Amino acid sequence: MKAFYCHHFVLPLPAGHRFPMAKYRRLYERVVAHADALGIELREPVAADDAALLRAHTADYLARLAAGTLTATEQRRLGFPWSPAMVERARRSVGGTMAALETALRGERVAVNLAGGTHHAHADHGRGYCVFNDAVVAARHAQALGLARRVLIVDLDVHQGNGTAALVRGDPSIFAFSMHDARNYPALKEPGDLDVAVPEGCDDRRYLDLLARHLPEAIARAEADAAIYLAGADPYAGDTLGRMLLSKAGLRQRDRYVLDTLARAALPCAIAMAGGYAEDVEDIADIHFGTVCEAARRWAAHAPQSGNAAASSGR
Repeated sequence: MKAFYCHHFVLPLPAGHRFPMAKYRRLYERVVAHADALGIELREPVAADDAALLRAHTADYLARLAAGTLTATEQRRLGFPWSPAMVERARRSVGGTMAALETALRGERVAVNLAGGTHHAHADHGRGYCVFNDAVVAARHAQALGLARRVLIVDLDVHQGNGTAALVRGDPSIFAFSMHDARNYPALKEPGDLDVAVPEGCDDRRYLDLLARHLPEAIARAEADAAIYLAGADPYAGDTLGRMLLSKAGLRQRDRYVLDTLARAALPCAIAMAGGYAEDVEDIADIHFGTVCEAARRWAAHAPQSGNAAASSGR
C-alpha cells in the first residue's frame, strides 16, 4: 500500500503554538518501523501546482499566499503565521491526498496521505489551520484525469468540514458527508450534502451506531466512483479541542467499519489524517497509526484478488 509523507516539509511555528506539528514526524517514524510487516511503500508527494489548486481556490488567494500579503486578520483566522515554508508544506500536503486518490483509482483501491484533511479552507481564504482544501482539490484532480465522475468525501473529524461544504455547494459531482460535534468549531456551520450533528460527550457505542446508520445513506446518495476519508483523531476522549468520549479502540473500530463499508460498495479510497489535538502527541500518533494499519489491512485483502498493482505496473 502506498503511503505519502511530507513531515519533513516543516511549517515554522512560534514556541508554545497549540498546533501539534510533531505528530506528523511521530506517525512517519511508526509507519517506517512497521512498513515491511504492513506491506507499506512510503513515497514523497509532488507539491500541488497552481493548476490543481485553482480547481478549488481563487487566483487572488493563491497570488497573495505566494507574495506573503495575507493580512494580520487572515493569518489569525488561519491560525498560522505566513512563511514560504508554510505555503510549500501546504502544497505538499495537498499533493499527498491527490496522489493517494489517484493511486487508489489506478487499481490499488486504498492509499494513504500521512497528512491532509484540511477541510476548513475556503475558496478565497484559509481557516482553522487549513491553508488549502486537499480533499476537494484531490477530487477535482481525479475528475480532470477522467478517473472518477463523482466523489464521496467522508469527513469524520470532530469539527464540521465547513470549507468543503462551501466549496462543493452546487456541485453534484462531489458529495460532502460530515459527522461532527454539534456545538464545536466552527460556530456557524456550512450546510453540506449530509451533516450529522453528534451530541457532546458521545461515546464509542453511540458514535458507531450513528455512523452505521448514516454512512450507507451517504454512499447511496453520492452514487460515487471513489471516496476520500478524513480520519480525524480528535473525537478521542483525550483531545483538547474535541468534546467527545471515543476511545482509541472505538476509533479503530470506526476506521475498520468505514473502510470495509467503502470496499463493499466497490469505492476506491484515499485516506487523510485530519485533526488531532491530544495533550500527549503520542496519543495522536497512536490513533493515526491505527488508521494506517486498518488501511493496510484493507489493501492486503484486495491485493491477492487483483494482483499487486504496483508490481504489475513496474513501479
